Amino acid sequence: MSYRLIVTVVPQYSGALVTNAARDAGCPGGTVLMGRETSENGIVQLLGFGDAPKDITYNLVESEKAPEIISAIEKVTAEKKRKFGILFSIGVSEFMKAGDSEPVSVKKGEKTMAEKSVQMINVIVNHGYAEDAMAAARKAGAGGGTIINARGTAREGDAKFFGAEIVPEKDLLMILVPGDKKDDIVNAIRDLDCFKKAGSGIVFCNEAQDFTVLGKK
Repeated sequence: MSYRLIVTVVPQYSGALVTNAARDAGCPGGTVLMGRETSENGIVQLLGFGDAPKDITYNLVESEKAPEIISAIEKVTAEKKRKFGILFSIGVSEFMKAGDSEPVSVKKGEKTMAEKSVQMINVIVNHGYAEDAMAAARKAGAGGGTIINARGTAREGDAKFFGAEIVPEKDLLMILVPGDKKDDIVNAIRDLDCFKKAGSGIVFCNEAQDFTVLGKK
């Protein structure tokens, strides 16, 4: 089964409008982050500086449901002001829920294109556990990551997707790694005690395209 990550960047306090529309269209839950718009032309950098607070929403859905959910978000924002926000989706190469018993398979032999790429590992966990995930990732070969405070949007009735326990406060950990280290790092996070309980978090991965290091060479 394939998944897509639907991302929106909308004015502050509008994240609930988007996630509620997505949920009503069949998305089991999402995550709202706080960011800042750093350009008048709508280009958004999550970790930049600026004076226009934004809500960034993450909704991870089965690929076949993505068009319907995107349509619902477009409909609920259709009457808002011009340039209200942006929406895009990203293909997710791997997805794992806390409590999954099987490790990510480590490939052998000749390196695939994915293994040669730069991969972004996204870990959404209950607040306070991102540091544990980062420590495990470092032991498995990661250099570092970024932790962003967020909040979950799932209701108790949606617990069948995320697990039995709904905790509003979340941490999002983003780690960029060489593709050939991704499986080892994801497996290290999966083996954490805090990640063995169903409902305590999710991990998903996608390729980071056009990767470069900024600053003086």
